[in-house]
Amino acid sequence: MTLALRAMDRLANWADLSEAAPSCGTGRALRSPQAEIAHFHTDRDVDLHLTTWAIRRFEQDLGSATAVRLVPGAQWVTVRLEVDTDIDLLMTLVSLALRAHQRGPVPRDAAPARCTAGPGAPVRHGGGVPVQSGAADRGGLRGRTRSRHP
Repeated sequence: MTLALRAMDRLANWADLSEAAPSCGTGRALRSPQAEIAHFHTDRDVDLHLTTWAIRRFEQDLGSATAVRLVPGAQWVTVRLEVDTDIDLLMTLVSLALRAHQRGPVPRDAAPARCTAGPGAPVRHGGGVPVQSGAADRGGLRGRTRSRHP
């Protein structure tokens, strides 16, 4: 079973989430009563709707996790599932996404939120970042982190 399927199985049991067709038309999705939360696009890539508020609030921590790909100006991030601890990171971020959406809409989030796949999706940036082996704990987000030394 792939890491994405394992994560989807765990999240499908959460009371606040239900499976739905993704608005981008790619893969499978989970949504809350308020919004789409996660899109499982491949066996390794999960797009997560965090909201502008959550991304700004935790930007430094998100940016330090190599499993997380930020897209400038997007309300979604991509989580790359490569090791078991990335599933734990995804679970933490899904909790954050649910909390962010329960806060209600924020004026700067008013524009339609599109995930990082499908038509009209924002351009992805990233890659080529050295990886420090092992897991790190920075501000409550666990996962592989970018090395500070080249």
